[in-house]
Amino acid sequence: MAAKKRDNGEGSIYPHRNGFAAYAWVTTPVGKRTRKYVYGKTRDEVHDKWIKLLAQAKEHPIPTSTPKLGTFLRYWLEEVIKPNAAPLTHATNETFVRLHLVPALGDLRLPKLTVSRTQRWMNELARTCQCCFQGKDARRDAKRQRCCARGACCKALLSRRSLSDIRACLRNALSQAIREELVTRNVAALIKIPKVVGQRRARKRKRWTNAEAKAFLASAREDGDPLYAVYVLVVLLAMRKGEALGVPVDAPNFRTEELEVDHQLQRVGRQLLHRETKTEASEDTLPLPPMAAVALKQRAERRKQDRVRAGDEWQETGLLFTTRFGGPIEPRNLNRSWNARCVKAGVPRITVHDGRRSCGSLLVELDVHPRVIMRILRHAQMEVTMEIYSEVSTEVARQALRKLNDSLET
Repeated sequence: MAAKKRDNGEGSIYPHRNGFAAYAWVTTPVGKRTRKYVYGKTRDEVHDKWIKLLAQAKEHPIPTSTPKLGTFLRYWLEEVIKPNAAPLTHATNETFVRLHLVPALGDLRLPKLTVSRTQRWMNELARTCQCCFQGKDARRDAKRQRCCARGACCKALLSRRSLSDIRACLRNALSQAIREELVTRNVAALIKIPKVVGQRRARKRKRWTNAEAKAFLASAREDGDPLYAVYVLVVLLAMRKGEALGVPVDAPNFRTEELEVDHQLQRVGRQLLHRETKTEASEDTLPLPPMAAVALKQRAERRKQDRVRAGDEWQETGLLFTTRFGGPIEPRNLNRSWNARCVKAGVPRITVHDGRRSCGSLLVELDVHPRVIMRILRHAQMEVTMEIYSEVSTEVARQALRKLNDSLET
């Protein structure tokens, strides 16, 4: 019986170097009709690859060449992330790509990035001292070198959170590769984050009680702290650090007793950027409680006085919270002032962001409805609010258990 004649577009199998090769006509993602080749040591091996290629060509476009991961990541950063994401998001992802992804995986072509290969990379990344790998100690002057450059590795391992963020960066990039039909699956979504040897579980973040928050604000008010109004916005209105420092001069409306929240001050590399808030959900108009209204009026008046004293040296930025000469306040300086105020007020030292979280916890203890707390904290998802709502203070838990104890006693 004569062999069945191949249909047009099926291509053929033929001897090639030390084995065999085959091609099939495919349509590329840009609509071009061209040949796609497969290779193998035996005819049967090539035949199986060829049949698979023919089936794929009928289902979707097939790229005839794929870039290396490093090339694709640079394209992704420049053409996808930079035009569409916040500057800090671009800067963070660029750091992950430059330090962790390109050195280890950059020379692999996208189809060669398998689950097993990616998992081995992640496991190795979790075991790698970043001081050694990045040469941090080696870059110091010889007199200042103290660990890895002297042969005493400091074991500066990445945290699980950092490992998760790096994986998320690769996963997002490969999602774009799938959309562009360069790969068919996202291997980064299939790998696991290993446990980091020697690292403890992350401790629960601290929060203030009502009395501690009251003592902190009272201390700042009594001392005439120039950042008192910032503290009030964080603790009373749950504003993020960048949002509080980025409040425009015209944001407070004292007639309607409202505050427009739509900007933030953000450090990206060597720049301080005054830009829109993190997400659309973060933008809102919040009611101004009396304490906040008084604090912001005092701050506005103090700003006018600073402007008069600075004279020609005043730098107009349009910000409500400024230095004596009108410049933006460095976020790290706020951290230092906040920490110093914690010590002076005699309250537990927590971060500025934990001050915002304290606001959520205090609202929970006042039995405020979760939907209202979600509005005040400007969360995009109720799940995030419920995480705070479900975390109650030790004293509240103690009272609840005392009630249960009393009900069970005979």
